[in-house]
Amino acid sequence: MALPKPEPFTRIVRDPRIVGGEPTVKGTRIPVRSIVLFREHEGSLADIFKAFPRLTADDVREALAYYEAHRAEIDGYIRENQDDGG
Repeated sequence: MALPKPEPFTRIVRDPRIVGGEPTVKGTRIPVRSIVLFREHEGSLADIFKAFPRLTADDVREALAYYEAHRAEIDGYIRENQDDGG
């Protein structure tokens, strides 16, 4: 009997009731795309923690790893929200 594969991103979740089902950090309403955009514009992890004080270093690390593994998906959310003015 094969063991189930562990979920590689345990801190990143989807819930259709939160940010339209977009990947977010578990226990928050913070989408992965927000962390990615903040890093691109601000560049500093310290600034990310100031902007999102509920996040831990592990949350940010996993969100950025999720982005690397799902870049096209997250870039799509970024484009959609830029088109909507958000």
